[in-house]
Amino acid sequence: MNPANAASLPSAAPQTGALARLAGVFFEPRKTFTEIAQRPTWILPTLLVILSALGLFAAVGQRVGWDRVVRQRMQMSPRLQQLTPEQIALQVRLAPALSNAGVILGVPLFNLLEAAVLLGIAGGLMGARLAFKQVFAVVCYSGLPAAISSILAAIVVCLKNPGDFDLQNPLVFNIGAFLDPNGGKFLHSLASSMDLFVFWMIFLIATGLKAAAGKSLTFTGALVAVLLPWVMLVLGKAAFVAAFN
Repeated sequence: MNPANAASLPSAAPQTGALARLAGVFFEPRKTFTEIAQRPTWILPTLLVILSALGLFAAVGQRVGWDRVVRQRMQMSPRLQQLTPEQIALQVRLAPALSNAGVILGVPLFNLLEAAVLLGIAGGLMGARLAFKQVFAVVCYSGLPAAISSILAAIVVCLKNPGDFDLQNPLVFNIGAFLDPNGGKFLHSLASSMDLFVFWMIFLIATGLKAAAGKSLTFTGALVAVLLPWVMLVLGKAAFVAAFN
């Protein structure tokens, strides 16, 4: 941890175990993130997010089938509807491997990128006293709601009619679930980003940044630091979907 912000954190308390940290993120986030800032770790929460997503994909493959998943995507994308039968078959064969690889590689890489951006905004622009390993640990632990989302989605896979399951929107926790996916692509993408689990993670990251930075950053400042790149990402994604789907 940077010596510069050591004084801004509460005096070191007895460290809790790894499992207690996982629970503390949900039930005592401020206290838990203060401890995480004092002794940053990241492997366990990252593994849980990855394994829960892999479990969801395994359930989808067994219960729904990747052929159905690919064809659902084709129904919502005029570009994909132009694929030949051979290309569709290739998509079906590659879908599980690409999905699994995307999670295994994508989760840690995205966390690294997100931590770098947040450090640049909160530490560089706002002057908060933060170390990269602190921000990275905060981001990793704040991703735990995604693991809960994957577990709930896997349960839905097992309970729901396979023909009605949508991997792009497995849970009805965002505004996009109530809109026609074949309507305005830009608006539907924006609405789909207004997700309860995403807002939960945004709140946790802001709480973690505030806990790590101490008095050098307000909670409002931490929230702004998180929301700025998120809004840009959401708008960019919506523009891409509208242009290429």
